[in-house]
Amino acid sequence: MDLSSKSVEKSLKARAMRVATVAAAYADEVDKVGRFPREAIDAMKAEKLMGIMIPVEFGGEGLSTSEIAEVCTILGQSCASSAMIFAMHQIKASSLVCHGTEADWHRNFMRRVVAEQLLLGSATTEAGIGGNMRNSICAIEVKDGRCYLEKDATVISYGADCDAILITSRSHKDAASSDQVMTVFLKEQYTLEHTQTWDTLGMRGTCSDGFIFRGEAPAEQILPQPFAEIAAQSMLASAHLLWSSLWYGIAVDAFARAQNFVRAAARKAPGTQPPGLVQLAEMSSQLQAVRSNIVNGLRSFEEARQDQDRLSSMGFAVAMNNVKIASSEMILPIINQAMRVCGILGYKNGTPYSLGRHLRDAHSAELMISNDRILANTSNMLLVHKQETGLLG
Repeated sequence: MDLSSKSVEKSLKARAMRVATVAAAYADEVDKVGRFPREAIDAMKAEKLMGIMIPVEFGGEGLSTSEIAEVCTILGQSCASSAMIFAMHQIKASSLVCHGTEADWHRNFMRRVVAEQLLLGSATTEAGIGGNMRNSICAIEVKDGRCYLEKDATVISYGADCDAILITSRSHKDAASSDQVMTVFLKEQYTLEHTQTWDTLGMRGTCSDGFIFRGEAPAEQILPQPFAEIAAQSMLASAHLLWSSLWYGIAVDAFARAQNFVRAAARKAPGTQPPGLVQLAEMSSQLQAVRSNIVNGLRSFEEARQDQDRLSSMGFAVAMNNVKIASSEMILPIINQAMRVCGILGYKNGTPYSLGRHLRDAHSAELMISNDRILANTSNMLLVHKQETGLLG
């Protein structure tokens, strides 16, 4: 890494830390009330974080997925809802970066994202299809250069607060359910009719209410590539990696609280081994395994982006699915163990060792794109894909 790269890395981390400080100040209130973390999102915009993935030629910083993932981890240690909103915004940005650079409208839109620090939302779920985003019931209608869409979206994360929504649908009324496109609609181009309220165990600040979406826009706002390509080449890998990074951040903060608890106990009884010290060592080992899993996945993604065939291969899809499965299943035991170390002070709200929010937020990890659905998809691919048998590929 050269000096300029180190400078960028230091600058990005400093910006992320400033946002994390703001997010942490409001995290408990955001969780308790279930409100949008406005202060944290405003801080992200003030630090110019919304366009950091956008290429330099369009006004952005052209940062890698690995650099974005580091920000997700930093934010995840302060407020998981704020980190999730940031991650989901960047997942949408990745679709624009990977699939919108050849279209004039989308190039100009990326410039707007940077200049105006727009917050991008996502509408990929729909009533009647469960959580399977690779199928749609609704279909977009194109007529006289304009497109029209109505969708019963059971979940649009922070839908009421985003500046634009990237939404999936069938490509036309006679298309198969898997023949999908993704379209960008600006806030002034759609209406949202509230249908469901996001009152959940965790990730409460994402405000992922349900809406009837009705939009009308120029047809050029439809991304040119089929959604199947967008999902395989950018969206799913970005989601698995960025989500895993913020979940890791939740677990890191849980570990830090347990570590502080054990240190406080050690100071009270010098010369003795405090309770929880051995469990702390076990948690450190588990955290290292989660981190290695994510870092390896990020490295694989960065390498695969240089080869479209590899990016669309079964082997790559299996690898990314496995990153998500492992990360989401490993963080809960770490946080549970932290709770046991901190005891009643971890169980209670309002203490320096409180872990209830961490535990509740982490339970979303196995449900965001259900692990059962991912395992079913992976198992089908493993009927024809050979499992890696060596360490070096």
